[in-house]
Amino acid sequence: MPPALQLRPGTITLEQYEALPENRRAEVFDDVICDMASPSQIHQMLSMELSNILYNYIKRKNGGCQVFSAPFDVKLSDKPLTIVQPDIMIICDKDKLDGKRCNGAPDFIIEIVSPGNPSDDYIRKLYYYKNAGVREYWIVDSRRKIVTVNDFEGDIVSVQYSFDSIIKVNIFDDLYISFSDIANLLDI
Repeated sequence: MPPALQLRPGTITLEQYEALPENRRAEVFDDVICDMASPSQIHQMLSMELSNILYNYIKRKNGGCQVFSAPFDVKLSDKPLTIVQPDIMIICDKDKLDGKRCNGAPDFIIEIVSPGNPSDDYIRKLYYYKNAGVREYWIVDSRRKIVTVNDFEGDIVSVQYSFDSIIKVNIFDDLYISFSDIANLLDI
């Protein structure tokens, strides 16, 4: 790595982040880089199923929003640098997309809890997503079989639903997701 791109202990610039190897999974919070663990099989299955439901809904409605899944960078802030890779996101403002990443808050984010670090989704990302302007943030916890819905537009934070619930996606008028169907399909 050229000297200008070498990492200072604990902190990173956008230029340094963009020079990281493609296979390195990392996020940046307030200029500090944090490595990410690889997702589990159940994590990937949930991500695929939820992404498909969201994608098919938007396609059926001829909507202007787009669904993305990790790894896809979201730069929430330049100063301090904050870059995340949500598991699933919906972006309705195409001006936020530059071909490499989303610049600014997605409208809707789903994070699927990693058993090794649940506080990352429940505390840290909740804080950053709310303050960045994400409209709605769901935390899906397959181990506890709970979905936590944070509707920041409606000032509703942390309403929990069990996996036998049908949950409304609040950024849309008529989208409901049946977690009992997903749990039965994935046998969880």
